[in-house]
Amino acid sequence: MYKFVIDSITLPVAPEKVEIKIKSQNKTISTANGGEINIINTPGLTDIDFQVLLPNVLYPFANYPNEFPAVSKEKEGFKPASYYLEHFERLMLAKAPFKFYIIRQGQSGAIYADYSIMNVSLEGYTIVEDVNSAPDVLVQMSLKQYRPYVLERQAVKDGKVSPIKNTTSSKPKVLKPYVVKKGDTLWAICRKQLGDGSKYKQIAKLNHIANPNRIYPGQVIRFA
Repeated sequence: MYKFVIDSITLPVAPEKVEIKIKSQNKTISTANGGEINIINTPGLTDIDFQVLLPNVLYPFANYPNEFPAVSKEKEGFKPASYYLEHFERLMLAKAPFKFYIIRQGQSGAIYADYSIMNVSLEGYTIVEDVNSAPDVLVQMSLKQYRPYVLERQAVKDGKVSPIKNTTSSKPKVLKPYVVKKGDTLWAICRKQLGDGSKYKQIAKLNHIANPNRIYPGQVIRFA
């Protein structure tokens, strides 16, 4: 069984296939004597493409996480396609990277391969209206790996370019303890407070929480 997680939200139905394209930026140059040399550069950004089914009805094969409020016992965690489409739209408008990863899990629950968490951007998505899949929605997703960068200011003097030193200093932000509210999860708290939900295990250990999936309203979570 596969699970696709986008920005801490598990897709209800894992795509049948995913294309992960790791691009090379190597260059081949022809030499004067007719030979060739290969210049090896840093790999380019990884492209991720897949098509996902977003159900509008309840299916026994779909994954409905308990992170959502239960509509009923039979529909616990169920959300229609519009919920995910609205989330995709927010990711596009946010102009910020988010986490993406794939989990391969056996029937016993054991994880055979947990693909590394990757920072990505949502490059675009296409909503496909197909009579064969109605009333559900098909969405073609295009993600791209994100690498942080720093823009360096430069000054030109007497025809020479030199970097401008940043004279301002900023102290690291100290986060206040967080009081757990009804419906909170440790993953969601870490994502909101730290910008990275995957740090939930680290925060659980810091707060001596034996089971990270079990936190209670009124519980105080420290981050340092």
